Amino acid sequence: MRALDRSKRGGDGLEKRRRITLNDIARACGVSRATVSLVLRGSPLVHTDTRALVEAEMLRQGYVYNRAAANLRQRVSSAVALVINDLSNPFFAEFAAGVDEALGAKGFVTLLGSSNESPARQRQVLGSLMEHHPAGIILSPAESSSVADVELSIGRQMPLLVFNRALTGPESTGFEYDFLGLDNRAGARAATARLLALGHRRIAFFGGHASSSSCRERRLGYQDALRGAGIGPQASWLIETAPTRLEANARADALLALDPAPTAAVCYNDAVALGLMLGLVRLGRRPGEDFAITGFDDIPEAAVGIPPLTTVSAAPRERGRQAAELLLQRAAAPSLPGRRVIAPVHLTERESTPAVAD
Repeated sequence: MRALDRSKRGGDGLEKRRRITLNDIARACGVSRATVSLVLRGSPLVHTDTRALVEAEMLRQGYVYNRAAANLRQRVSSAVALVINDLSNPFFAEFAAGVDEALGAKGFVTLLGSSNESPARQRQVLGSLMEHHPAGIILSPAESSSVADVELSIGRQMPLLVFNRALTGPESTGFEYDFLGLDNRAGARAATARLLALGHRRIAFFGGHASSSSCRERRLGYQDALRGAGIGPQASWLIETAPTRLEANARADALLALDPAPTAAVCYNDAVALGLMLGLVRLGRRPGEDFAITGFDDIPEAAVGIPPLTTVSAAPRERGRQAAELLLQRAAAPSLPGRRVIAPVHLTERESTPAVAD
């Protein structure tokens, strides 16, 4: 058998196929290269019959559009990077779905990465995504993420929208980005005020890390409501946990170990609230009957919990769509000054918040 010409062989010994180009398609169809390019861009200027002819020839020859190369030539990108701090939290799954819906409607695709609450991992993910030259980045930062760290990872020219948590450290001159947050303080204040109206006086704030900006703000709202009712917040009522269901379940013992034990808890988020409910059942308590619990976020599971969870509704899918819109606005006008947008929240009452037992 005749050996293959070495000039046609790759490093692994397999014959390399020549890449099909726009010129190949144009010659086969008897049209110009510009016409083929218009077909790829979905231009309405191309006649329907010509479009069908070109698309059929692309299929026959196995043409693959090199979008990354086209983006570099045009200095534009059809992708937006989304980096989430905790993909296991249903709130962020809903948020990501909203981002993808809004981007898809504008012809963009979503490049998804997760930091798993690690600033070091976040640097790695951002660096990798930057290699794809995205049109912009939406970042829900890992705990303790600093302005300097993010700037170092993506530079000053990349359009950036930070969601949910504020970056730590001093702002950097010339590094402009937008922030979209929730009205955490008002939401936690409303949840605590409702428990007070139901007769509860020993109310804990359960879950989250005090170093997180969102947790700090929710604690402040909780303390506002207690002080407004003439109740001095006690340090022992502030119980920290990772904002996950598993750790909230494990820390339920610490809540009931207080003497006297609280009769209610304002939880950092819905994942914490659902985990605490499981922990209380494990310890012989009955959430929704002899203990009141509120959450924050209103993930889909909150409405079907046992009992259904009273929570602060943050509309995570809508927030995702809003984040995408803000990011695309910044990408279109990079010189805009940084914007800070705080989305409203509201209390949704369900069966997890009974009145205090006599």
